[in-house]
Formats: sequence, C-alpha cells, structure tokens
Amino acid sequence: MELINQQYCVQQIPLTALTGKYGTPVYVYDTAAISRNYHQLKKAFRQTDMRVMYACKALSNLNILKYIHSLGSGLDTVSLNEVHLGLKAGFAPHEIIFTPNCVSLDDILEATEMGVHINIDNISILEQFGHKIGDKYPICIRLNPHIMAGGHHHISTGHIDSKFGISVYQMRHVHRVIDSTGLRVEGLHMHTGSDILDAGVFLQGAEILFEAAMKFKNLRYLDFGSGFKVKYKPDDKEIDIDDIGEKISSAFNQFCSDYGSKLELWFEPGKYMVSNSGYFLTKVNVVKQTVATVFAGVNSGFNHLIRPMFYDAYHQIENISNPPGSRTSPERIYTVVGQICETDTFAWDRSLREIKEGDILCFLNAGAYGFEMAMNYNSHFRPAEVMIHEGKDYLIRQRETMDDLLKNVVSAEAFQAV
Repeated sequence: MELINQQYCVQQIPLTALTGKYGTPVYVYDTAAISRNYHQLKKAFRQTDMRVMYACKALSNLNILKYIHSLGSGLDTVSLNEVHLGLKAGFAPHEIIFTPNCVSLDDILEATEMGVHINIDNISILEQFGHKIGDKYPICIRLNPHIMAGGHHHISTGHIDSKFGISVYQMRHVHRVIDSTGLRVEGLHMHTGSDILDAGVFLQGAEILFEAAMKFKNLRYLDFGSGFKVKYKPDDKEIDIDDIGEKISSAFNQFCSDYGSKLELWFEPGKYMVSNSGYFLTKVNVVKQTVATVFAGVNSGFNHLIRPMFYDAYHQIENISNPPGSRTSPERIYTVVGQICETDTFAWDRSLREIKEGDILCFLNAGAYGFEMAMNYNSHFRPAEVMIHEGKDYLIRQRETMDDLLKNVVSAEAFQAV
C-alpha cells in the first residue's frame, strides 16, 4: 500500500474506490506482493533444490491458488477438501502434499486415490496404512522434534505436548512398523511452529531431521514445514530470509553429501506468502465516547477477523479516509471494536488519525488466516474478496446473502404445515 495523491493505493488503485465498488467489509489481495514473497524465498534457497509447497490453509480462494500455481509453487494441504481445491486450481497430484492430523484411515486412503503425497503423523495410522497398503504407495512421516518454537503457545507445534507428529523418541517403534509392513518412505517432515525469527531454531530442527533421515534408505525429500516470522508492526522484526536460506542450504547440502544422494528441500510457507498481500477494509459505524474510552465501532467483528481475539495478534490499522495531509486534525486515541454481541476488540488505545463515522479503516497484513477463519456468528454474512492483479481489480468471492445462510437449512416435518 502506498500513498499517491493523498490516497492509499494498491497497484495504483485507490482502496477507497474499491469500497465504493464492492462495499464493506471486504478483503483485498495484492498478487504483486505474493509474487515478491515467492521469488524472494526461491532466491534465498537458490543453492539447493528447494521446492515451495504453499500452505493453503492460510488463504485458499481458488483464484489465489491458481495464481500461486502459476508462480511454480506446489501445495501443502491439511484436509481432503483442500486437496480437491488444489486439483481444481490446476495443481497436479504430485505437486500436492496431504498433511492432516487426527483423521481416519479412510481419509488417508481417499487421498492416495487422488495420487497426492501422503504425510502420516501418528503410529496408529502408520500401522493401519502399512498393513493395508504395504509398499504399494510411498509416504512421508511427520516427526515431532520436541522443540518449543514460535511467538505464542497456540502456534508452536513441535513441543512435547503437541498433537502434531510422531515423537523422535519413538523412532525405534516407527522402524519396527516399517520393517514388519514393508512401508515405503519417500520423505520426512518437521514443523516446529510459526513466527520464528532465528535461523538457529531451524538448524536445531535440521540436525534432528538429518539424524533421523540417515536411518532411512531412498528418501526423495526432507520437508522443513515453515514458520517464517513476518512483520506486523511498523517497527516489528521479521525473519532474515537470506540468512536462513544461506545457513539451511549449507547444512542441507552437507547432509546430502553425507547421505550419498541429492534430495529435494521442501518448505511450506503460508503466512510468509500471503500475509502482507492482504488488506481488510471496514466502515466505521459509530464513534462512541465513554468516561474512559473512545470507541470506533466498525461493521465487522471477530466473525471476519478473529486473529486479534484468538492469538492476541497485532494488525496495523490505518484510517484511509483521512490520509496524512487531508485533514488538519491531530491523531487521537481509539479502541477499535466490532459490531458483534461479544467482546470483539481489534485494538486497544491505538493512536490513529481522527476517525469520523463513515470513515474506512484498513487492517494491514490481513492476507493470512483472515477470511479463512471467518464465520457467520450473529448470522452476519462473510465478506467479499477482491484480487488486484496487474493493475486491475477482480471480484473473486461474492459477499454472502440471506440465501447463503439458509441454503442448507432443512425444514423439520413438524413445522412444514406452519
């Protein structure tokens, strides 16, 4: 987002013009930002055979998936429906990895019928799959390295109490299952968490993964998951992707030499790929002053953007109706809240340029886990989604209507005569 002639613009399109065209609330995505993030990641790991497997749980709109596929990315999925979306978006089965947790064997078998890579993260399913399939279909195994990583306990997935992955201390059991069932293992996977800044965390996990991999023959790839820290606050720290790329590449290339085979290095970035591409635009319904606080109440809530309430996440907010220089009024302190009949505070005591009723507030870094986690609480509609690509705006999801809320409701027989 840049300021052009006192208007906040994305690819030279004023965001306020989009709210006039598509209404509010609305999510807006900038494909140019996605492209920059993808190519920056590829450049950082240019010394290895690195493959990006975009974690589509971050943002799964079919148009976004099509665009990311056009960049050359693969796809990381965690549900069968995400697999189906990936196939509809044009990803070939071999470009998709299915990494669920706590699903049934039926889900795993259905994914094999679609031909995608299978990632198994518990011994029970490993045994069941082995006895049923044996060596007929290659698999990946997700390991839990027992590393506490990430900026919040909700987004750390590699610690000892995590439900994700098979403990590295259960490897003897894993090998017994493999030996007794003939399972064919093509890859090992590890994901420690999100919002990781330090290359040392990845290197610590890498050493564990390398040690485990040396006991497997004929591996094709090692999957490091992701977790790259992105910038949310203006003065926030973000991961030095070039430093990570250089250090991990060096360690990985040395492992391949020791292993005696050149493997592929996989990463599954989600937030890193799309977070800074997204803008969430809302309209101010009311400015309400109490004895202690001035509230700016917008026409949204945690039903559309749950991250601040769920993760205590910070999103920078701009009053794009009052850009610098457009009004003479100073900045004021506001608490930005939604219209949901719950506590749905987006930001406490935030310094913003003066807000008037009808102004448009823009939430930055809203591309990841924004619309994806949206819901219909209080029977509100989910918002529209817009994509800006090569200087043009495209509606890529219509705003919901009352028909959408009612389309799956079946009238009970007892009320059919009413």
